[in-house]
Amino acid sequence: MALIGKKIFIVEDNLQNRVIFQMILMNKGAHVDFERRGKGAIWHLRNAMHVDLIVMDLMLMDGVTGFDLYDEIRAIPQFADVHIVAVSAMDSSIAIPLVQAKGFNAFIAKPIDKYLFPEQIDEIMNGEKLWFAGV
Repeated sequence: MALIGKKIFIVEDNLQNRVIFQMILMNKGAHVDFERRGKGAIWHLRNAMHVDLIVMDLMLMDGVTGFDLYDEIRAIPQFADVHIVAVSAMDSSIAIPLVQAKGFNAFIAKPIDKYLFPEQIDEIMNGEKLWFAGV
């Protein structure tokens, strides 16, 4: 699995989800950093040296959405080509067309499958488009 040594940045306001994502990815050798507030994520990324992938919740606190952050992240030159995957509990039939139109590299429905999730992240990091509506 190609997650060993990869730096993954998570934007997730739900502590339980964030810890689950973090533990699964760290178990596969990834370095994980996170931010729970949308605007804090932009500050954090502007000060980051390198990120290989961004995992983005779509429904965040304080009226900020993953869609809002997507545009701000893409405007930062060093993140213009970093893969961004939406991970959300939003109805997949609504979310998938929206994230595709916005330009996200992938969508994974919550709740995630702890066995599939690292494989899905690996596929996305290898350039695969993934639109997973859940089981």
